[in-house]
Amino acid sequence: MANEESKKAEENAKGNAEENKKLVRRFYEEIDKGNVDALDDIVAEDYLDHSPPPFPGFGPGLEGLKQVFHLFWTATPGTHEIQDQVAEGDKVVTRLLCRGVHEGDLPGIPATGRPLTMTATVIHRIENGKLAEKWSDKDLLAFLQQVGAVPPVGEPPQE
Repeated sequence: MANEESKKAEENAKGNAEENKKLVRRFYEEIDKGNVDALDDIVAEDYLDHSPPPFPGFGPGLEGLKQVFHLFWTATPGTHEIQDQVAEGDKVVTRLLCRGVHEGDLPGIPATGRPLTMTATVIHRIENGKLAEKWSDKDLLAFLQQVGAVPPVGEPPQE
């Protein structure tokens, strides 16, 4: 009997893991479409980003996330290619390759028209069927170099 209950619990956890991965994939698909309003169905109102973007001034929670993605979609439209995804319990880890073009201004960084490529590893925690928290490790140095905010290693800053 206990063995049977254990198997059911394991099957339920696997099902939840797959559903959680599907939710994270939908999150990136909607962003890639520029459909920021879809975040209402995907992200918790009190969403907590433990790794916010390197630009100040964004509000907290879902509304702050919408502000961030509106800025980046306008300034650097592109795609998120999921290269790996692992789920366990209430967390999903996603390894991404992000591509775009720096078409619009970012805070303090005028548009360059340059192509952008950045890698990231992101952990989302899911609660009640929505993204509740995020931790990420992004290659911000490469991003800031590509948009011209930081000179490439070994090159003097441009004046």
